[in-house]
Amino acid sequence: MTYLEWLKQATQSLAGSGSPKRDAEIILSFVTRKTRTFLMAFSETKLTEEEMTQLNNYLERRKKGEPIAYITGEKEFWSLSFAVSPVTLIPRPDTEKLVELALERLPKEPCEILDLGTGTGAVAIAMATERPDCLFTAIDYNIEAIKLAQSNADRIGVDNIYFLQGDWFKPVKNRKFSMIVSNPPYIDAADPHLSRGDVRFEPLSALVAGDQGLLDIKTIVEVSVKHLKQYGWLLIEHGWQQGEAVQMIFKQRGFQLVTTYTDYSGNDRVTLGRWFKP
Repeated sequence: MTYLEWLKQATQSLAGSGSPKRDAEIILSFVTRKTRTFLMAFSETKLTEEEMTQLNNYLERRKKGEPIAYITGEKEFWSLSFAVSPVTLIPRPDTEKLVELALERLPKEPCEILDLGTGTGAVAIAMATERPDCLFTAIDYNIEAIKLAQSNADRIGVDNIYFLQGDWFKPVKNRKFSMIVSNPPYIDAADPHLSRGDVRFEPLSALVAGDQGLLDIKTIVEVSVKHLKQYGWLLIEHGWQQGEAVQMIFKQRGFQLVTTYTDYSGNDRVTLGRWFKP
């Protein structure tokens, strides 16, 4: 069977997924170690028996709904390649908005930034590549996530991040930062979307929070004031219907310049505020 023949067959087989042709191309490229351009230019190339076995195995996994990123073990974020595994969430394009907004507000001089719930390390590592002069601390409760994030940092080549295992702010005790960023769990346990699509395979502990998805956000906002320097920024990613509620949480704690920004699809996604204590 040729590249082209397999792509046609796989695309038809994956008709139930959101992007069957793209999924098939990613799987074929991953197995053959060829670029999409090569696959198209040499579409009559014959697949080996070993390649066919791998392709069919991955195709069956994708048909059952397993995310492409878990099948290939990698995902692009901020034009960087991250290793992923089922112990962490898969980095999503919408989270790049959090990185973008954070970088815009960093002081020009070197400073310290805290990333809470780092997962794959995507947010901290993306920011660290843009600001090698700054020092980042990234925390996650899951020790396996910390190991994965550290390996991603090593692979990408950033050495200005300290990865720590622990519950939110506990590993940093009395330290203060110029900025705190977080993409915490924010989905309500009763949300029907948890039983659909890729999230079925992702860790619930990284997705679900109590109090209609707001519990961890409330904790972060409440405790962050003890760890922010004067005029420091707090930026939190949240659900598309939570913008107003998260703004209220920020304002009740005394944050100034509280604003909610939309992601690239136009949905409320990141709320931020500046800490100022007279």
